[in-house]
Amino acid sequence: MELLGKSAILKRLSEDSDKRLRVIPLLENDQVGEVSIDLRLGTDVLVSVLTRKPYISLVQGDVGFRGPESYLQTTRRELGDRFVLYPNQVSIATTLEYIALPTDVYADVLSRSSYTRLGIHMNTMVQPGFRGCFPLELFNHGNNPVELVVGSRVCQARLFEISSPAASHTPFRKYFGNVRPVASRAQDDRDIKRLDAVREPR
Repeated sequence: MELLGKSAILKRLSEDSDKRLRVIPLLENDQVGEVSIDLRLGTDVLVSVLTRKPYISLVQGDVGFRGPESYLQTTRRELGDRFVLYPNQVSIATTLEYIALPTDVYADVLSRSSYTRLGIHMNTMVQPGFRGCFPLELFNHGNNPVELVVGSRVCQARLFEISSPAASHTPFRKYFGNVRPVASRAQDDRDIKRLDAVREPR
């Protein structure tokens, strides 16, 4: 495993082969840093909201089960518009950029230092061969609401080359190809269903 530096990233962006990295649109050349690519906040956001149910259930067979998406509210903004992320609130967004990773590269997506210092945290790992807008799970762990501007560079992706290319697609990649934010699909995990089936009746 090797962290790609600026020259390697630029080479990948310009290659015409299966190892090519695509970032569309790459609005400014200085988005490519020494060991990362700055990425922008997209226009669609899912914002967590409180409901009357005291918790989010992940077992679909439970009485009164509601999917995680019912605890989120969809909002859309234009470039330059703003939305506020409140303390202890989770929002799911995507990058403005559509990204196609080669099958021998995966990405770690982190909040940029300027936003981490405001209390905004994100940490996402994106599998090799991914196609779509990177998911951004934003969380405000500070004491103050923070206003985010759509289109601003809120995160950075570090790219790692792996020795053996991965399969470009498997049937179990739940978030492959998304261009808008998607709620958690943890309830679709096979282990949740198996564990619910083997538990003792109460």
